[in-house]
Amino acid sequence: MGMSQGYGPADDDASLATLHRALELGVTLLDTAQSYGAGHNERLLSRLLATRRDEITLATKFGIVRDADGTRLDAHPDRVAGYCDASLRRLGVDTIDLYYLHRPDPAVPVEDTIGAMAALVTAGKVRHLGISEPSPAQLAAAAAVHPIAAVQSEWSLWWRELEDEVVPTARRLGIGVVPYSPLGSGILAGVTSAAPFRDRDPRYAGADRERNLALLGEVQAIAAERGVSSGQLALAWLLAQGDDVVPIPGTRNADRLAENAAAADIVLTAVELDRLETAVPRGAWAGDRNSFAAHGATRTG
Repeated sequence: MGMSQGYGPADDDASLATLHRALELGVTLLDTAQSYGAGHNERLLSRLLATRRDEITLATKFGIVRDADGTRLDAHPDRVAGYCDASLRRLGVDTIDLYYLHRPDPAVPVEDTIGAMAALVTAGKVRHLGISEPSPAQLAAAAAVHPIAAVQSEWSLWWRELEDEVVPTARRLGIGVVPYSPLGSGILAGVTSAAPFRDRDPRYAGADRERNLALLGEVQAIAAERGVSSGQLALAWLLAQGDDVVPIPGTRNADRLAENAAAADIVLTAVELDRLETAVPRGAWAGDRNSFAAHGATRTG
């Protein structure tokens, strides 16, 4: 997403170089959405897919629409096929490996949307279905209509609400978990500079920001003892939550990409996991993410 919106101006050629570097490092899953830059992100990825499609598991999403009229949710079943066809054209591919409902549309029963998505699987345009930011009930309802391969929601050391009900529901149904913002929009990697996406998040404001920066110091101290970066420690913590967890850290920077990818080789001990739990327990982080995410169309993992 950051290659198209949310974190200031981006350079397409630099972004493309970072994407090529990702494949060289063994990254195989690339995640985009029709809403990222109002189609720009999918068109950017098409330049990579044109020559390296076979190396990529391609995920994209629909349901958040950005256009001249603003940003809105739309998951009406009559328009699902059209959104998919538009993504296929922008991406320059015949098939999407993993197609997500980006957000459940409160105006449409999730079962109706998933039913329309299932027709895309039958038509051969999509291989697997996913859903982003559902409630546990919506996730179960979706899975009752068609197999759901993945649920994507925010999950990291600094936001762990997903553990209460969504993760147990996903595991009961055999659905993989794809945490977006696994580095807390950068804070867990020590990146706290101003950016449009961060500036709208109350966790980056005022006293909450200061509290969270203090906790970041605890994470950094533990990381330094292990000889890794705080971002790598945060990603390794997520990977330690289960083999069904596949975090998707975003970056525009090739060096940061290499750092993130190397986190896959870090195996935390039970002692280290316990120490993290003590140093930065889930209730210690400050700020109401839900007030930010409640707007749905503005919080887009």
